[in-house]
Amino acid sequence: MNDGLVWITGAGGLIGGYLVQTATECVPAWRIVGLTRPQLDLLDYAAVRRKFNRDRPGFLVHCAALSRSPACQANPELARQLNVELTARLAELASEIPLVFFSTDLVFDGKQGNYDESSPINPLSVYAETKATAEQLVLANPKHTVVRTSLNGGRSPTGDRGFNEQLRLAWEQGKTLTLFTDEFRCPIPAVETSRATWRLLSLNRPGLYHVAGGERLSRWQIGQILAARWPQLRPRMLAGSAGDYPGAPRSPDTSLNCSKVERLLSIRLPGLTDWLAAHPNEHF
Repeated sequence: MNDGLVWITGAGGLIGGYLVQTATECVPAWRIVGLTRPQLDLLDYAAVRRKFNRDRPGFLVHCAALSRSPACQANPELARQLNVELTARLAELASEIPLVFFSTDLVFDGKQGNYDESSPINPLSVYAETKATAEQLVLANPKHTVVRTSLNGGRSPTGDRGFNEQLRLAWEQGKTLTLFTDEFRCPIPAVETSRATWRLLSLNRPGLYHVAGGERLSRWQIGQILAARWPQLRPRMLAGSAGDYPGAPRSPDTSLNCSKVERLLSIRLPGLTDWLAAHPNEHF
């Protein structure tokens, strides 16, 4: 086993991309293998096992997923294959090393808000159900870690993975967005999620952690904050209600209590408003 080598699946995505970028800052002595779909088809389990046995990584960070809820709802079988079965295979391969799996605040039904790690889960969508199932598989191994996070933003390699990128693309196309005033999340820049994850791995304190922004915001409030940052786009939006959404049931308030990880890492996870104010020139 190569104790200084880290596998990162989903390195072509938002959080995976930032984990690769921040590694030199956070874990400069470790060697990073960022895995993207063109490099390795994670559903080709024989190929994955061969590469794993050849590389013998000391850590595995699993970011790859079918993460868009409508896509999961439309194809539950694929969602289960990518989010549950793949995770189970990787957890088995990594049974003797630390593994970090990224989950979601949507495992909660949103009736309460301010959920901590001991709060009971009740997933409402196919995406959330697959993540909840995978969490149990991962946490069955005391060496492994689940990081539940919320909406992540930043610059993704494909330009469309962050919540900010999706809003920007819509406004650049001249669309008027309907944003819910009654659905609350704790958005966080993916760079901060990545830094916290590296610190967790460095401490080797496995378990279940919430890593999200320090500010509870509605979709409508998020839109207002970003519209003020991008006046050149002439953003247009309408206030709406999640109760009118025609798809799968939505969780109204999945705000996360992150005090456990903040105490462990001696950090304060930033709220979106403060982070953007502190990074006025950041392309976000």
